[in-house]
Amino acid sequence: MMTTSPDNALAWLGIAEGTAYLRTRELSPVQWTEALLERIQGSGGAIDAFLHLDADGALARARAAEREIARGHDLGPLHGVPCAIKDIFETADMPTTAHSRLLMNHRPGRDAAAVSRMRAAGAVLLGKTATHEFAHGGPSVDLPWPPARNPWNLAHFSGGSSSGSGAALAAGLVPAALGTDTGGSIRIPASLCGVTGLKPTYGRVSRAGVFALSPSLDTAGPMARSARDCALMLQAIAGHDAADPASAAVAVPDYSAALVGHLKGIRVGVIRHFFETELRANPEAVAALDNAIAALRDCGAHITPITLAPMMAYSDVRVLIQEAEAFAIFHAALCERADSFGQDFLGRVLPGCLVPAFAQTQAHRKRRLLTAHMRAAFEQVDAMVTIGPGPAPRFDAPESHGFLYGLWSDKPNLLAPFSVSGFPTLSVCTGFASNGLPTSMQIVTRPWDEATALRIGDAFQGLTDWHRRHPLDPAGSIDPVQLAEPAPAEPLDQSMISWIDACLSHAQLALTDSQRALVYQAAPRVKRMIARLGTLEDRAVEPAAIFRLD
Repeated sequence: MMTTSPDNALAWLGIAEGTAYLRTRELSPVQWTEALLERIQGSGGAIDAFLHLDADGALARARAAEREIARGHDLGPLHGVPCAIKDIFETADMPTTAHSRLLMNHRPGRDAAAVSRMRAAGAVLLGKTATHEFAHGGPSVDLPWPPARNPWNLAHFSGGSSSGSGAALAAGLVPAALGTDTGGSIRIPASLCGVTGLKPTYGRVSRAGVFALSPSLDTAGPMARSARDCALMLQAIAGHDAADPASAAVAVPDYSAALVGHLKGIRVGVIRHFFETELRANPEAVAALDNAIAALRDCGAHITPITLAPMMAYSDVRVLIQEAEAFAIFHAALCERADSFGQDFLGRVLPGCLVPAFAQTQAHRKRRLLTAHMRAAFEQVDAMVTIGPGPAPRFDAPESHGFLYGLWSDKPNLLAPFSVSGFPTLSVCTGFASNGLPTSMQIVTRPWDEATALRIGDAFQGLTDWHRRHPLDPAGSIDPVQLAEPAPAEPLDQSMISWIDACLSHAQLALTDSQRALVYQAAPRVKRMIARLGTLEDRAVEPAAIFRLD
């Protein structure tokens, strides 16, 4: 049951508006922080967006910001602004659990690079937001903390793995949050919660101090309620960092200067085959996307169709790279403490032991070709748009299998193409379905051109008001999260079982019967995924993982 939200203007202040009030002294950092802390501890408790709330530390930081601003020591647009940090980033003064039983009492004693930059910009850190275990998988009910709920309907999934960040923004608990994106973990919660999230170019934001899942794909980025606010956050956290091997020494532009309010001269390609032929998207989401494209045209953009490689090719490459790397990273813990992980995490990562070296290398080689193909398509356009996830499924609905059990899948994934390419991608809300849940659009641009993605998102949001809508506050009793049952496993012949057992033995995994069953369930799909990779005739195609010596 939901009730009308109280008129709490501070809950819905964005960074840009809030900063203006802070500088004119109409609002103080302490007032803003106190209001949000009260909200988090009140109605926000039903959302389960925060794993750790540092109320005392936040108020101390807000008082310090207030004194500095009063002295004329202005650190920029984040100075005095309350922010949240996904609990996959290390924090010196707060726990970092990665939403895992393995790290329940972990205090790293240092900040991740992006957190350090947020502090240097004067942000008031409120606490750590919920994620999925090690930023992977779907919502779990077998971990010490419950999954974050979707503020638009608490029975529905908030997306992941930056689930708490997306939910906190949508619920008016915080105006800004850090997220990470390996296979869609900024874009999915932004889409399902109706907020704005940017996966920057791979290498644009340092991942030093962020727990790794798949280093070839892991990306950190901003989440807020508008493209304009994401631009302000990105300005603070972008830039080269020698502590991150993937960090690129590329100049950081003035992102806010790019937000000119129109799209004259911008060529936008629409990738329709992703959601019209390869994957049948929700009709209401498609209608909302068509309206959004019309709005982009009204802003001055030239709209044209564009075709990329099949989405399934990107999906297979992404999963094989991601899960092989994740299995390698967590191998020791899986051998020693598999029971400490949640079942959802195990069901995704354990089958990584089935991916042979040749398939991993082939996936990296194919990634290079797919990325080159996408780069070539940008000779025709300045940006591409396609549909994003949504509306959000119920936790207990069969369609939630796409999130909960669908990683090793024979279905293509809408997020995978831009994870594989590493190109910047902005997710924005395009409207609401008849059930009241958000729909979304992905805006993709060339490497290092986040400015154009933000410009398009800002122009769209200047013409529409979807990003300004917010849900009602929760009220009444709330049922515990109940997850859908997994689909039945495919029957396996003895040769398949023998192959699986040999892989498990080679990996030195001593699993329970239920844990082995997770690998058995994924194995036929792993086999088909590897087969779909095919062969590359050109032996000169190098893996995308080739590195450059300094």
